[in-house]
Amino acid sequence: MLNRGVQVFSAKGQEAIDTALKADLVVLNTAVAGKWLDAVLKEHVADVLPKVLWWIHEMRGHYFKLEYVKHLPLVGGTMIDSHTTANYWKNRTRERLGIKMPETYVVHLGNSKELMEVAENRVAKRVLREHVRESLGVKNEDLVFALINSVSRGKGQDLFLRSFHESLKLIQERKLKVPPIHAVIVGSDMNAQTKFETELRNFVSQNNMQGRVHFVNKTLTVAPYLASIDVLVQNSQARGECFGRITIEAMAFQLPVLGTAAGGTMEIVVNGTTGLLHPAGKEGVMPLSNNIVKLATNVEKRLTMGKRGYERVKERFLEHHMSERIAKVLKEILLHKAKRHSKS
Repeated sequence: MLNRGVQVFSAKGQEAIDTALKADLVVLNTAVAGKWLDAVLKEHVADVLPKVLWWIHEMRGHYFKLEYVKHLPLVGGTMIDSHTTANYWKNRTRERLGIKMPETYVVHLGNSKELMEVAENRVAKRVLREHVRESLGVKNEDLVFALINSVSRGKGQDLFLRSFHESLKLIQERKLKVPPIHAVIVGSDMNAQTKFETELRNFVSQNNMQGRVHFVNKTLTVAPYLASIDVLVQNSQARGECFGRITIEAMAFQLPVLGTAAGGTMEIVVNGTTGLLHPAGKEGVMPLSNNIVKLATNVEKRLTMGKRGYERVKERFLEHHMSERIAKVLKEILLHKAKRHSKS
């Protein structure tokens, strides 16, 4: 940020307080940023609230604590990543906390120019594909279904592995002629020794899938894995993802997406066109396994869905689309602020 000319202050220092008081607009990023208002601004909170734009990316129940979000009704506006999440926040705050959301704007995220450059570079993708597959011990002609997300029960790696296991059984039972299929889970962290990840690895061992399932350490550099796989699995559970940036990143790499019919994923993936959706929870295990088999046995469907997903990204999920949407929100917030000021 410093290289781009952005000043960076400590969140708890006097500079942050002075800047917030002088600013025309203050953007709070993430739901828990509300704690900063009382902890840092203290007696100045009321002065800053009317010029706050609160950018929320979360949809988990534990964020709905009054001490986190009690100031929401008084801020200039909120910006949320999907319509599904915006509706959830509106209903949840009213029903659970008895407070009303301010003016809310939905801004879908967009892929960075850097990621698009890699996604559209055939040579770079081929090199990355060969390198990653070699490191995994996967042949070029094999099919790879990957879930790229931090390993946790909410992201659904356990249900994905169950679906993958069922798909292997279906292929064998139906004597389908398909290339060997593999499941890759990017987001592993065995250094943490979590009970959940141990369960995942035990499931793989108990079902003799060691040669078909591959765990990769968590990373922020996802392009090499998107270049090396054939299908992205987005299996977030419960209310799903607020938006799910990895989904539009995968679509940029012309990958079909198998996603849960929940959260922002429903606003990204066009079911039957850019991917296939399945229910969240245990009831989604068999539908997902069937969808895995559908794409494993139909190369034309995979390629067509991938191409249409890429076209959808180019139409609405690029960085400049996101910038334009944010700019429009900023203008509206500042305009409303100016009108309130003139009336007073």
